[in-house]
Amino acid sequence: MKTLISNAVLVDGTGAGRRPADVLLDGAVIAVVADAGTLTAAETGAHRTIDATGLVLSPGFIDMHAHSDLQLLVNQDHYAKLSQGVTTELLGQDGLSYAPVDDATLAGVREKIAGWNDNPADFDWDWRTVGEYLDRLDRHDDGGRIATNAAYLVPQGTVRAMVMGFAEGDPTTEQQQRMQDAVRTAMEEGAVGMSSGLTYTPGMYARTEELAGLCRTVGELGGFYAPHHRSYGKGALAAYAEMIGLSRDTGCALHLSHATMNFAENKGRAGELLDLIDEALDGGVDITLDTYPYLPGATTLSAILPSWASSGGTEATLERLATPDTRARIRESVEIYGSDGCHGVVAEWDTLEISGVQNPALADCVGKTIKGVAAETGEEPFDVFARILREDRLGTGILQHVGHEENVQAIMKHRTHTGGSDGLLVGAKPHPRAWGTFPRYLGHYCRDLGLLTLEETVHHLSGRPAARLKLDRRGLVREGYAADLVLFDPDAVRDEATFENPRQAAAGIHYVFVNGTPAIDSGQPTGARAGRALRRSPDGRTRAGSTETA
Repeated sequence: MKTLISNAVLVDGTGAGRRPADVLLDGAVIAVVADAGTLTAAETGAHRTIDATGLVLSPGFIDMHAHSDLQLLVNQDHYAKLSQGVTTELLGQDGLSYAPVDDATLAGVREKIAGWNDNPADFDWDWRTVGEYLDRLDRHDDGGRIATNAAYLVPQGTVRAMVMGFAEGDPTTEQQQRMQDAVRTAMEEGAVGMSSGLTYTPGMYARTEELAGLCRTVGELGGFYAPHHRSYGKGALAAYAEMIGLSRDTGCALHLSHATMNFAENKGRAGELLDLIDEALDGGVDITLDTYPYLPGATTLSAILPSWASSGGTEATLERLATPDTRARIRESVEIYGSDGCHGVVAEWDTLEISGVQNPALADCVGKTIKGVAAETGEEPFDVFARILREDRLGTGILQHVGHEENVQAIMKHRTHTGGSDGLLVGAKPHPRAWGTFPRYLGHYCRDLGLLTLEETVHHLSGRPAARLKLDRRGLVREGYAADLVLFDPDAVRDEATFENPRQAAAGIHYVFVNGTPAIDSGQPTGARAGRALRRSPDGRTRAGSTETA
């Protein structure tokens, strides 16, 4: 099928100025990019013509921090992402995902991140390696592929759990080598880099030296390291400096995940972070970053626990919460000293809002803060915290209201910035960033506040992340590139998702093409699933197809 898009305002993803254009799609590829009014259906053989007068044509947006690892397979329409113009996602984030695993590790990870991705009992977990997981994304026998394209980061915490279990401790020389071998194999099977979750167990148990060995392996293969580092609160700048030092010392490129400065101690301090990054960039360190355009964060309630309390997995953690002496130690860490899981900051119970639960008996807690539940029940806030964790088997999702608008705005203007939703797609009231991140950039921050030009914004959301991922012929509107495209109204595009009603599609997104197939057509979902697993190839580029044939 050939589709002619005529009279569009082309913003091509490079950051260059807009221009009127006609664009011809031939199957999955952009065949012709021409001046507006120069292509006709008769001359091109187009089967369909879309009059794009008044609409911007841009590359599809790339979500550099997605948690769709399971939901791409479970809820296959994936309307949350398609409806905001996302055509490619980067999975395997925060050091915890579902490959590579053995049976025991998979069981532990499924429980540990149920608050991120759910944990369906009747789902067929028929992969163990990264290659098998990517094959599952590309499988045809269930009626189609995935809805968006997807690249994958090998998760360091999962690799550590597979080699060392979920307990703390330093690796032996043999264990370190096994982890590095697992990372190498994962990248040879198609992963584009490695993630870490250094406030989540077991990833947080890794010392800098352990991470350095893994980063050297990633760097040797041309990948990048995407850490959720050790603190976004107390000691945030030192945590960023550790990651930049790792990149400098190992030669591994660095992508700073959800690069924020949160909690009261970091209000107005984004400039200090950006100075640190700029100094490293000027010294030759390869750094990019992503952010989401909202103030609250989202994670699991169990993440607030100190790392020692989470050691050993779910059952060990639940036992500690049930044992009076150990529970008292946990309370002291969380309420007096500030746990490492809570970024070294004392938990503020009025900032922790329940967004989703696994146990239906806890449904009334959703939308309330820990302090709010305590006021209703007459309990102490810590007792509410511990009770919910036990009754929900650590599967509770939360919003954490700890951000600062001046920091968000300063960081999104940085020369290496890209967009990442960090969106969790499960729970009764998930963070609206899962549905609204990309139209919020285009509408609120670009059009309404004028922080970035339209060309800059589209570059941040397409061409720049495509370069970090080393995507082969994707991320720009150019002849011969994949037809991952968005047509939107620049005057009407906006996020409709709110904290009260988070599952709302964006306004102003008229068409979304994934590999040339309309996924959104005249503002309506088509149900098409034309996405592909994008794999690192031996030549270092990232493209669809097997690692042998790509």
